[in-house]
Amino acid sequence: MKEERQSEEIAINRFKIIAPILMAIDEKADAAKIVQLKKDVCRQNGISERTLRRWLSAHQKNSFEGLKPMPKINRRKGVISEELIQEAILLRRELPRRSVSQIIEILEMEGRVPSGFLKRTTLQDILQERGYSARQMKLYRNSGAAARRFARVERNDMWHSDIKFGPFLSLGGVKKQIYLVSFLDDATRYVIHGEFYLSLDQTVVEDCFRKAVMKEGLPVRVYFDNGKQYRTKWMERACALLEIKLLFAKPYSPESTGKIERFNRTVDSFLAEAALKRPQTLDEYNKYFNVWLQECYHTRQHGSLGTTPEIAYKNSKTPLRYLPSDVVASAFMRCETRKVDKSGCISFNAKKYEAGVLFAGQTVNVIYDPKDIEKLTIEHESSGTSFQVKELVIGEHTGPRPLLPGNMTPALPETSRFLDEKEKRYQNRQEVVRRAISFKDITGGHKGGEIDV
Repeated sequence: MKEERQSEEIAINRFKIIAPILMAIDEKADAAKIVQLKKDVCRQNGISERTLRRWLSAHQKNSFEGLKPMPKINRRKGVISEELIQEAILLRRELPRRSVSQIIEILEMEGRVPSGFLKRTTLQDILQERGYSARQMKLYRNSGAAARRFARVERNDMWHSDIKFGPFLSLGGVKKQIYLVSFLDDATRYVIHGEFYLSLDQTVVEDCFRKAVMKEGLPVRVYFDNGKQYRTKWMERACALLEIKLLFAKPYSPESTGKIERFNRTVDSFLAEAALKRPQTLDEYNKYFNVWLQECYHTRQHGSLGTTPEIAYKNSKTPLRYLPSDVVASAFMRCETRKVDKSGCISFNAKKYEAGVLFAGQTVNVIYDPKDIEKLTIEHESSGTSFQVKELVIGEHTGPRPLLPGNMTPALPETSRFLDEKEKRYQNRQEVVRRAISFKDITGGHKGGEIDV
């Protein structure tokens, strides 16, 4: 049916092209006028005069049916074996970029087909029918199957976050770019917290994440891209202490974080309106953003939800999950790594702190509050130990060397195990040499068969 319908459509198009000429012939127009009309039709439709003559002749013989294309005769059946087709498919699967001409050349060089037996168009049609054309293989070359959309069911089941580059603000006569950090709920598209910042380091993510948790409780999981502001030791520690699953999108897959990316594009409308207000400070910019977020985004019906993000979020039956403020404060303390030197000290903020000679040469986590760096907490992941350290006091005289733990003091051997093993191997090798050299079969003109040395 499909081939018949396509054949009729082709015939209709051909009839539309030759219709003015047929009308001129029926009206017995001047021959010169008909010749000129044929040239005009060929030029306007991009066909040759030979093709036009063929269509007119076919219509004269068989009317409308004559304009239908001749049915294709499948010459491939019984000519190209299934085994040969499978070999061609295998060559395409081995290297999807391999052209049909190269596949034919390989089959000819391997002696599977005689030279000139396979035609490029014939094999190309077969590969396309089987789903192995170059265009079909290109769909799966890099990223695999297309990713389907997903959406969590309940609020705070998953949060997304991203950083959007904002405009430049003139602060104190100096232009500085601002950046928007947002945390968005996957199920309801509700923005838990969003704020503009003046820097682009990990501290802006830490601050925004902390404010989001304090406002709406803890999510079950968070889903970030691979930006350096998110892949930090601090984020790993905070999520572990708060029992939040930390997930990252696969590299080079922007569709994975499509919801927060879509929200960032929506923010462009706010940026256009804010430019007309000309805010002079960052606080003023954030004030307008909060107004826009509440009045223009949270209370506006979302196409994917069928309701507003605010209603979807607040009507959810999933309870909010809060933790004591001291637990949250501990989880959101800064975390940096330091290597303990051989004297058992670490360097932090241009000061020395005693971490203990037990961890000499090892890497530890330094946990601290930016507002009070006098108190530092050391965490050693391998041993699971955690303790506070104090600043090293440097006096007029050198302090005593710290004592090594008993398990690190040098062991006093009774002998050299290395030389003992070498001596055993040496004796074994000499024994093999003695067995290999024998003089019992050597005889001569010497008395008693002995050999004079």
